[in-house]
Amino acid sequence: MIERRTPPPRKRTLKAGTIVFKSGGGISAVVRNLSDSGALLDVESVIGIPDKFTLFIEANQFKRECDVVWRLPNRIGVRFV
Repeated sequence: MIERRTPPPRKRTLKAGTIVFKSGGGISAVVRNLSDSGALLDVESVIGIPDKFTLFIEANQFKRECDVVWRLPNRIGVRFV
């Protein structure tokens, strides 16, 4: 697979996160890798997850607005905006 992301590379991680919807709801996600520009999220299913949302990682009070770049059945690649 060809790497299309621009530096810096993402660091592997395993953190609990929450995808927070603008409507107030949210779902659990596992953050698999993370950089200053984006993240890879494991989710139960991508169905119903909007193209824009807020990612919140409670362990380090991390909160970023996200745009979905790509989707697989149980994974989402996001870019921070």
